[in-house]
Amino acid sequence: MMIKSHPGEGLLYQYASGDLSAAMTLVVGTHIDMCKACRQTVCEIEQKLCEENLDTLVSVASTTMSKSQCDQMLEAIFASSACNKQAHQPNEMLSLEGRRFTLPRTLAHNSHRIGEWSKLVGKLWRAPLTLDNGNQTNLIYMAPGAKLPEHTHKGKEATLVIDGVFNDEQSEYRDGDFILLDPSRTHTPETQDEDCLTLATLDAPLHFTSGISRLLNPFSQLFFR
Repeated sequence: MMIKSHPGEGLLYQYASGDLSAAMTLVVGTHIDMCKACRQTVCEIEQKLCEENLDTLVSVASTTMSKSQCDQMLEAIFASSACNKQAHQPNEMLSLEGRRFTLPRTLAHNSHRIGEWSKLVGKLWRAPLTLDNGNQTNLIYMAPGAKLPEHTHKGKEATLVIDGVFNDEQSEYRDGDFILLDPSRTHTPETQDEDCLTLATLDAPLHFTSGISRLLNPFSQLFFR
């Protein structure tokens, strides 16, 4: 199935250059695992960055370092890369409510960061991911017929569909679709006959905008921490 919602080229450039937060790196990197087009774009950006940085490095090294110093520097770089081994065994499978999901490579390599599942309102479940930043990052599972109350965002929210389908007032989102929202967007995510597993990160709490759900606003930071 064709992925129709992608990170912008600016976000892909930040990913390739290492300028994203840990949470956004995880979400964008997982999308890249699932998206051939974005994977190709990132490869091209990385190649360009590598050529630019290598030219700069060679120019600086040739004017300030001896050949033996250059050789020592390169040996140190390759040695540090060789020592950077995976500290945790990746777990590619995730089970919940009788369903088994296959996790994309980047998410599987961070499976040790996934916390315990807890049930939220209605047919929603959440498992937090422990990352070294201030963002709120969660796996969200929506059973068939689930609905999150209408809300907007005090900051930015990035959501990636891992498996399944959900929709809001704007569109329908399936495996691999990446959605980036800001305070200008109000929506009501819901599932119909299929369930949906998503990976989402927030840099500020949700703000509920409709009916009785607005009573949740004082607790929204706790609700999605």
